[in-house]
This record gives sequence, structure tokens and C-alpha cells, in this order.
Amino acid sequence: MKNIVTEWLSCYKISGRESKRMSGKINWDKEKSKKAVSYAALVLIPALLFYLEAFFTYRPFERTRWRAQILNIVLLELIMLVLLMVIGNAVWALRIETVFVLVAGLANYYVISFRGAPIVPWDFLSLRTAASVAGGYSYVPGIKQVVLIVVLMGLVFAERYVRIKIDRKHWIKRLAAGASSLLAIIGLTVLLWKDAYVTKWQLYPFLFTPNVMYERNGFAVTFLMDLQYMAVEKPEGYDKEAVKELLEEYDHGYSWTGANTTDEEQELPNIIVVMNEAFSDLKVLGEFETDRDYMPFVHSLQSGAKNTVTGNLHVSVKGGNTANTEFEFLSGQTMAFLPAGSIPYQQYVTNSLPTMASYLQSLGYTTHALHPYYATGWNRDKVYPLFGFEEFLDQDAYLGSTRVRGYVDDMACTGKIIELYEKKEREKPMFLFQVTMQNHSPYTDGYQSAEGNITVSNGNSAALDEYLTLMQKSDDALRELVRYFEGREEKTVVVFFGDHQPTDSVVFPIYRLNGRELSEEEIRYEVPYVIWANYEIKEEAGADTSANYLGAEVLKRAGIPLSDYQNYLLDLKEEYDVISARRLTDEEREEEKIKEYQSLQYYLLFDRDENEQEE
Repeated sequence: MKNIVTEWLSCYKISGRESKRMSGKINWDKEKSKKAVSYAALVLIPALLFYLEAFFTYRPFERTRWRAQILNIVLLELIMLVLLMVIGNAVWALRIETVFVLVAGLANYYVISFRGAPIVPWDFLSLRTAASVAGGYSYVPGIKQVVLIVVLMGLVFAERYVRIKIDRKHWIKRLAAGASSLLAIIGLTVLLWKDAYVTKWQLYPFLFTPNVMYERNGFAVTFLMDLQYMAVEKPEGYDKEAVKELLEEYDHGYSWTGANTTDEEQELPNIIVVMNEAFSDLKVLGEFETDRDYMPFVHSLQSGAKNTVTGNLHVSVKGGNTANTEFEFLSGQTMAFLPAGSIPYQQYVTNSLPTMASYLQSLGYTTHALHPYYATGWNRDKVYPLFGFEEFLDQDAYLGSTRVRGYVDDMACTGKIIELYEKKEREKPMFLFQVTMQNHSPYTDGYQSAEGNITVSNGNSAALDEYLTLMQKSDDALRELVRYFEGREEKTVVVFFGDHQPTDSVVFPIYRLNGRELSEEEIRYEVPYVIWANYEIKEEAGADTSANYLGAEVLKRAGIPLSDYQNYLLDLKEEYDVISARRLTDEEREEEKIKEYQSLQYYLLFDRDENEQEE
């Protein structure tokens, strides 16, 4: 038996040469397997990165259309190829892309949490403004976000095993492959700008709902689609000469550059405007009970106060982008004709623009802009002179002022208005436009009012209680301002309105109390406004309007002659009582009167001649 076994085993003895040959084959097979795994990782990791980025804020398998998923993955594959050809090492190409996705996913999560909308290309124009207020927010991530961070960091470590390198001596091939990949990205971007391909690929095209667009199309595709809106195209059928003729039809003797020529003895009233940060009455969202009234003075004015006009102001933003409400009010233009999420102050206002300030200056007013924070925020230091403001006072003018939560409070803002009024030249009317800062988000710092916070019954939300407490402080400051001008002889109009409602996280408890889900409904874009005068004007309550009309309405109610453009706006309001990025429907956008307004806005913002701008 032993001999049989020995003989059988001897059949399988391998010579030293054969052993070496087989060992080499085995090693070669291992190397081949490693390369195969590396190439597979090179393809699979960019696809995985798309889903990991999306999971920071939503569920891509449920929300992102399958064609859009493929396009996002293709884009990430192409970006990886560009990096690989430039660096020549797959480990670092993948690591750079992975870290970028980690940063983008986390940043998008925070931006959506704080602002209620995803990152868009023009956000990079406002990095300085964002940085100036970033310190007030809480950056503690949720459990899901922590898991995703750990997974992505683990992926960065695992990518060290993707052993693919391209030698420098093949630089011509690397250059050709990298350039081809880059051209493919550019070509795909151009296709994403064409309506035919957007329809063919069943992508979501509606800019005015950026959250939905981001979820349906994915981050990379949406970002590239948005790039086309960094500039605004001429409206269909735009005719510059026709627009100028249209303005002439509404010129009743008071142009942007013309003074009051028919009644020079008329006493022009002071116009004091306060655009209050995040001021809103959340009762428009649903019923809730508080231990006391959070804006008793505003509510008293809304009950038919003498010489007072009140109503809801429809704005185009919520949770942030203050400068857009400011732009609509001062210019009489609307965000409805501009890309969702864009910031005209940073993208489009590069030359002088007809505004409420420039017009009142032409009537002999002194014009002042005030904001108790950084002058560079939203580019105001550059925009205000182009708008016709002779003076801009920023936070340096408020040194020593009282503060709430680190911001100059609204009572100090009232004091600064009174101070400037008392220093002004008598018999020379003043236009003053102030943007406050007290109520800026977040509302999670545990602020406690000395008088005690407003409390929402069954609200169980410290953020909501803090927000409403701040509204009461703003209400007190407005009451102080009105009481002061009640005792002044000079005619004065006080205008007060909020720029937007707070973020979703603040209002969610109100929806919960009313058994409803958060949604992108129009009531999220309504804030109260007040026009009060210390002389006789026709009072009105419930006079809803939109920010683009409000400036012209203020001047009309104050008895001030109107410009050609303001006359046009009030005529337009007879047919369209509210126009905003949220309220204008697709059907209305196709109507001739709206197209006319769009052409007029394009002319004023983008196409005025150099000599007209100087005027």
C-alpha cells in the first residue's frame, strides 16, 4: 500500500524549473486580478460617490430620475478621468474627487438646513457675505451625516489599493485623454442648456423650485444646468426702441431725471423705510397660541389705524437672500424674470440703475442707506452708489449701540434714524432706507429676553419661541419710531416690512400643530407691511401687494409725483395685483402684458445706453 501511494505522489512531483514557471504564472494572475479590481474600482467609485453625496440631504433612489442618475455618474466619471490624466495616479485622482464630494455633500446639507435651498453657482459670488454670518449657526451634523462622513473617509483610505499609474513619458496620450474628457464635460453641459435635451432626458427644468430641481436631477447635473443663468438672455421679441417709447407714454412730467416742474411749492414728505430682517407674522401659516401678543403694535395698526395702510407683502425669497427683496423694493423690478437663487446685487447690477433712491434724489431729497453690519455684505458698498444713495452707514456708525444676540438691535436702529433726522437740513426732505440685523438666523442660541420669552402653547420649540420674542422687540422699535414722528411738524412717512419669513426649521412646529406637512406654498412668501404717515393719507387694511410695487405705492400714497416707470408699475398692478417669483404662473408668463414688463425690466437692468446711465 505504501508503494502505491508513493508511486501515485511521484506522478505529481514538479521540477524546480516547472515550479518557478508556475509560481510566476500565479504571481502574474495575482497582478492581473489586482489590476482588474483597480479598474473596476475606477469605474464604480465615482458612481458610488453620486449616491453618497445625495444621501446627505435626500434619498436618490426615490427622488432622482434614472436618466439623471446616469448623467450624474457619467459626469463624475469624466471628472475622475480628467484628474487621472493630470495627476497620473488613480489613488490621488479618486481621493481628490471623494474629498470634493464629501465637502460638497456636507456644505449642501448645511446650506439647505440654514437657507432652505441648495447650493447654486452664484453662491460662490457671495462667499464673503456668507462667511460674515457663518459664526452664528450650529454645525452639529445629524446621525446620517456622521455615518456618511465616516463612509467617505473610509473610502479615502481604501482608495490606496487602486494601483493604476500612468507614466509621465506617455504625456501626449495623457494630454489627449484629459482634453477629450474635459471637452466631453463641456459638450454635455451645452446639451443640458438646450430645452430639447432637457425634455428628451426627462430632466426637471423649473428654476423657481430649486430644492425639487436638485433632488430630481442630482447635484452635478443641476449645477451645470444653472450655469447658463449666470447671465440673462434677452426676452423673446425684445425691442429696445419699443420699450423706450413705452416709457414715454407713462411720462406725465416727472422722469427719472426730472424734478417737480408743476408744483415747486409742494412740501415733499420725508420717507423713512425700515426693511426688517426676517420680520413676519407666522399666523399666515396656521393657528397657534402664545402667552402674549408678539407684535401688538403692528396688530393695532392692522386694525384700521388712522393714516395707515397695511397688508401682506409678497416676496420672492424665504429663509435668506435678503438682498433680493431689497432689490425688488428699491428698483421696482421682480425676481420673477431672473434665475431662481440668483442675486442681482452680485451678478447684474454693474451700472447705475433707476431706483426709488435715484428718483427721490432728483426731486431734491437727500438719500441715506443704513445697515448695522458689514458694508460689503451682498455687495451693498458697490451697489448703493449705483442706486443713487449719497450716504451709506454700516456697522461702524453703530459703535457702542445696544445689541441682542451679538447683533445691533432694532431699538438702536430706531435711535440712529432719529439721530440722522435731527441732524438733517430743515426744509430739505430725506429718504432713508435701513436694513436691520437683529433678527438674523439662527434662533438656536438659547437667547433669553429680560422680560421673558414669548411661549407657544404645545409648540415645544425653543427656536420658535426665540424668533417670536425677537418679533416683539422689532414691534417695540417700530412703535418707538412712529411715536417719535407723531410729534414732528415735518411731513413724514414711515414704511416698515420684513424681507422674508424664517427658515423651515423655525416654522415646522406651526405646521405640526395644524396637522400639516411643510410645503413650498405661497403663504411662505408673505410678510406684513405698514405705511404710516404723520399727516392725512387714506387709510386701508388688507391691501396686499408685492415688493416690486411697494415703492411706487408708497410715493403715490404719500402724495409724491411719480416717474414714468412708477406710473407704469401702478398701471400694471391694476391687472396683476401681485407679481413675484412665487406668484407668477407659467400661463401668465406667456401673456403680452407680462412679456412687456419683462422687456422693460431687461432694458433698465441690462440695456440702457451709457448716456442714460449717467443721467
